[in-house]
Amino acid sequence: MKNVWCSVTSKMMVVILSMLLLTACSTPDVSLYAKNEPKFELQTFFSGPLTAHGILKNRSGEVIRYFNATLEGSWENGVGTLAEVFVFDDGEVQNRTWTMTPNAQGQYTATANDVIGSGDVKIAGNALFMNYVLQVQYDGDLIEVNVDDRMYMVKDGVVINESVMTKFGVEVGYLSIVIEKKSD
Repeated sequence: MKNVWCSVTSKMMVVILSMLLLTACSTPDVSLYAKNEPKFELQTFFSGPLTAHGILKNRSGEVIRYFNATLEGSWENGVGTLAEVFVFDDGEVQNRTWTMTPNAQGQYTATANDVIGSGDVKIAGNALFMNYVLQVQYDGDLIEVNVDDRMYMVKDGVVINESVMTKFGVEVGYLSIVIEKKSD
């Protein structure tokens, strides 16, 4: 009987520890930021010229690239286009054009030329969260990584973007960007 009790107790401990680990690994929901100011107004912020400056880190946290970018946003009939041109420290230039379309939930769906499928944009307060699958060049191959984008408006006209990239559930890279609206 004692062995049965120990076995049941051990299994319960494993279940409890697993639940605690899963809870600890959960990520905050964008709704936590609903009361934060300034409000992230997608059509206002991503309209007109913007600049971005950032770093890319590998899974060890080492900065492996840095870049500057120009962005140009426009809106027509509620649908937004954001054209991005990234210039990396090694001279490589990358272009990405996002299309942001309103969805039935009052948020947006975003697509881009190097994104597989689409990303659901969720906005609350000063925060914007978006998850998507991005195609990137790696060692001469085109691979797909999952991107968890989190943007926070820290003051009018300034957004900090943090992204975590994963492959098969393993974190493989980190991106930090400051995006600023240019004065007209």
